Amino acid sequence: MISSHVKRDTWGVVATIKAEATAILAFAAHHLERGAHRLYLYLDTPCPEAWPHLKAHPKIRPTLCDASYWARAKHGRPQKHQPRQTHNATRCYRNQAHGEVDWLIHMDVDEFLWAQTAIGAQLAALPTDAICARVRPLEALAGSEDAYKAPVPQHADSDGALQRLYPSYGQDLRGGFLSHVQGKQFLRCGPAPFELRIHNAYLADIENPGRVELSATDLCHRHCQDWSHWLAQYRYRLERGSYRAALKPHRPRANGGRNLHEVLSEIEEKDGLAGLRAFFDTVCADSPLLRDRLQAEGLLRVREFDLAGVTAKHFPHFTRIGDHLGADRV
Repeated sequence: MISSHVKRDTWGVVATIKAEATAILAFAAHHLERGAHRLYLYLDTPCPEAWPHLKAHPKIRPTLCDASYWARAKHGRPQKHQPRQTHNATRCYRNQAHGEVDWLIHMDVDEFLWAQTAIGAQLAALPTDAICARVRPLEALAGSEDAYKAPVPQHADSDGALQRLYPSYGQDLRGGFLSHVQGKQFLRCGPAPFELRIHNAYLADIENPGRVELSATDLCHRHCQDWSHWLAQYRYRLERGSYRAALKPHRPRANGGRNLHEVLSEIEEKDGLAGLRAFFDTVCADSPLLRDRLQAEGLLRVREFDLAGVTAKHFPHFTRIGDHLGADRV
């Protein structure tokens, strides 16, 4: 395995990104500020505004995933974005990251690592036989710059907590989230031929060998900024992304479990846009009521970022610092 690897602390991020320049550069700047040694950014579509800034930065390795890039891939360009992400992440791990960083994490452009202590020091402190280090997610409250919710943990009153937090909808939400609850993970770099997936890594048929928790780091997922942003992403997510029909419900179907695709489709069919807005306001939107409920359950988190400030610091010649930070279509 990789257990003889000397403890070191350099880390990198790999991401396949389809977003505006503001979001791309904010994502990059935030993680440079957090101590990333390398950023391997695969642009799923061209972004002429961001490209020169990415290309010029000494710690960033940008790749444009155009026709010539995919012509070199064994099976060409996958139709769905998830296989494109895993292809790029595995390619990066095996080729680019090896020898440049000690740890690599695959992330999306709307995810931001947050920690009070240096992430590299946390990784260096892990046992030498730790290979995968899981980072657990928080989900942003839409409309807030700093408020997040933690997932409802599994315990005897999990169902009760979900109902108290999200009346009418809690029973269909995995941990109270619209997005993933698995989080992402750092993978220790080495010669082993790992295959990377969205949330996991495989060595032959072994899933996440040597896995530990990186409990002092959060993955802050800015899944939606506000109602307009959520609605703009809704159809894509319903058909191809994180609300797609193929995903399993968090409860067994024998117990009435439904996935988000079914829940949201039913709401839309029955109550249209007003029904979707009611769902959004209950589950996603920042409000004093939801904050009080989260606080009562011990699940409210405050994580302050300065995305505009760090973008200006790391990309001083970029002038379009504005809204829609982290608007990837996943």
